[in-house]
Amino acid sequence: MELTPAGLLALYPSLAALPADQLAALCRPEALLRLPAGTQLFAERQPCQGFPLLLEGSIKVVKTAASGREMLLYRVEPGESCIITSSCLLGHAPYTARGEAETPITLLILPSPVFDRLVAEQARFRDFVFHLFSERLAELMQLVEEVAFHRLDQRLAKLLLAKNGDTLHATHQQLAEELGSVREIVSRLLKGFAAQGLVALGREQIGILDRNGLKSLAEAAR
Repeated sequence: MELTPAGLLALYPSLAALPADQLAALCRPEALLRLPAGTQLFAERQPCQGFPLLLEGSIKVVKTAASGREMLLYRVEPGESCIITSSCLLGHAPYTARGEAETPITLLILPSPVFDRLVAEQARFRDFVFHLFSERLAELMQLVEEVAFHRLDQRLAKLLLAKNGDTLHATHQQLAEELGSVREIVSRLLKGFAAQGLVALGREQIGILDRNGLKSLAEAAR
């Protein structure tokens, strides 16, 4: 993609406070990072070097337990950014999770000194950063509630219903990561769903056969 200052501001209007020369520098072709799916962007305990501005694709942020189990915390889409990165920059602390390109991505990195200056001096940019904190905190609180109080089969049914279309292209391992569980348990639950006629299982895909049945399961009394 060819990035112009106007195109960057369309995604990140809070950067309008940047001087024209700095905005133009961010849009130089050599400033763009194009990375394939699966690229690790940052890891736990790694220092943070800058604030990512995602232009294309999707990034997933994952927490890994000492046991090796993983949980998807949230995704970053174009026009958004990563609150764990923001917290690391604001607190001068290392990363506490892992970031990975879920699809091929294109992004820019706003250098740490520029981020610090914008947060300190520009209310619009500061509002953007803290609005992201507010949205992500609400999402993470919902995730904590689901993990703590909802049965895994209900959460799995809800996850399947949230996907677009009636055919989901995903592995059991990917679903387990989103749910903070392990593949074996998710596979067992999916086989149970299939036995009830709720889904059809194929190679790296799941067909939804009975949305109403999945909805009844997801909303069952806890």
